[in-house]
Amino acid sequence: MRVKQSIEISAPPEKVWPFLVEREKVLQWWTTLQKFEPVGEQRSGGGAAFYAEERAGGPTMKLNFEAAEWVENEKVALHMTAGKGAKGYEQSLTLEAIPTGSRFTFTEDVQLPYGVVGKVMELVGRRVGEGHVKEMLAKLKSAAEE
Repeated sequence: MRVKQSIEISAPPEKVWPFLVEREKVLQWWTTLQKFEPVGEQRSGGGAAFYAEERAGGPTMKLNFEAAEWVENEKVALHMTAGKGAKGYEQSLTLEAIPTGSRFTFTEDVQLPYGVVGKVMELVGRRVGEGHVKEMLAKLKSAAEE
């Protein structure tokens, strides 16, 4: 299930960036996250590990991620390394400087377990996921523009 949405934010990338990588700020706008925390000593950069608990309509997913890509003020991409509730999970949070501030693009690709049943759940869940992402982006915009 792939969801990709963008929003323009009237703030430069360096003002939006902390909302993508700092635990307290992430939890302000990412409404489906119940928990998000670094694992280990490394808190940023490629290879940094994170644990998340996310509930987006079904059972709570308990997921371990690794930062596959980390370019400050531009992009953070997370790759699921282990977890419960998803077979695979990739996320990409991208900032692009534009004349009026920033364009933020949220992309996630989730593969559910459960074989054929999981594929059906992905089809149904995509619409729900798109609604969650739209709400999350509006919250991010509001928080970053304050």
